[in-house]
Amino acid sequence: MVKLRLDHFSSIALLTLMQAGLSILLIPFFALPAAAEWPWLAASAVIHAGYKLFLIRAYEHGDLSQIYPLSRGTAPVLTALMSVLLLSESLSLLKIAAIACIAGGVLLMSMRGGTDPKRLPPVALAWARGTACFTAAYTIIDGIGARLSGTPSGYTLFMFAGDGLLLLIWTCARRGRAAFPAMALAWKSGLIAGALSLGSYWVAIWAFTKAPIALVAALRETSVLFAMLLGVFLLKERAGWPRWIAAGLVACGVALIRI
Repeated sequence: MVKLRLDHFSSIALLTLMQAGLSILLIPFFALPAAAEWPWLAASAVIHAGYKLFLIRAYEHGDLSQIYPLSRGTAPVLTALMSVLLLSESLSLLKIAAIACIAGGVLLMSMRGGTDPKRLPPVALAWARGTACFTAAYTIIDGIGARLSGTPSGYTLFMFAGDGLLLLIWTCARRGRAAFPAMALAWKSGLIAGALSLGSYWVAIWAFTKAPIALVAALRETSVLFAMLLGVFLLKERAGWPRWIAAGLVACGVALIRI
């Protein structure tokens, strides 16, 4: 999606609309969430939309390869704090160390072979930190909602449908009909990315019902490790020493979670 000739807003809008479309098609095949869960669903959809709008603004002021790890790397720590304070989830020192290793590794990934993330414009850093807060917030809300709903799949699909509706309204208000022709040209890539994104978070929401939310949230961020390895071994990209150290930290974090 990043390689397409779409601006960041259009890329994320296309991804979100594809997620929503696929969710709507799948809703009839899964149980509906209980009526008591609709407030959680509404809150989650709003926060997911806010997350994407903050991420778009962060991309407008900073480089994607630095903004994304910065915004995602701090989210597991925030999620762990919120899960302990709000949900009274207990984490051993070993699990806390695991979360710290994964978060530290993800943050180090943003150094791009030695580039100091502090050189980012302050406004970009502010938007990235705001994005991390949204990530932690929707993670906690979705964990609670999925546990109470009795149907993690139904909860996931309705949440993505609501998220897509909100971003559709925002897209129409901000850009009008002119926003859609360019997105239509990239619908195939958008469909693939939307399906992968929907599937990955669908699994995460199910996992929230089986394991501590903080640990699931930390493991989600190990995707940056796989992205780096794919880039190095398949795309023949160079990785500086900070990224290899980061990869080691992430791997250590995953090992600690398994102990």
